[in-house]
Amino acid sequence: MNLELTLAVWSVLILFIHIGLQAGFLTRDLGSAYNAGPRDERRDLSVVGGRAERALRNFLETWPAFLVLALAASVVGTSNWLTQWGAGLYLVFRLAYIPLYLLGIPYLRSLVFTGACIGLLLMFVGIVF
Repeated sequence: MNLELTLAVWSVLILFIHIGLQAGFLTRDLGSAYNAGPRDERRDLSVVGGRAERALRNFLETWPAFLVLALAASVVGTSNWLTQWGAGLYLVFRLAYIPLYLLGIPYLRSLVFTGACIGLLLMFVGIVF
């Protein structure tokens, strides 16, 4: 298995971290009965609970692109320094993004998000060119 696919597998851990944080804060803020139910009525979360929910959504916006690029690098056989560095940057920056978002740290959080996107761009360039 190439490095990009290995990192794609490890990225599932980031997904579990996001889901665990979001579910934990939702249960803390609104109770286990609400979390276990259909959640038909919209209730407000705490500030940090809302951040955990938005951070998860943000991850889910970029994660499919990462998975596609990692798979493409493997299937097409274009694993190279650009795709490998890009995959590593994406993973590290997405992991660093979690506490920055939960703590509400502006600018640095945006910079870290941009770093993850640069990782995706490196992967794209490494595959296409």
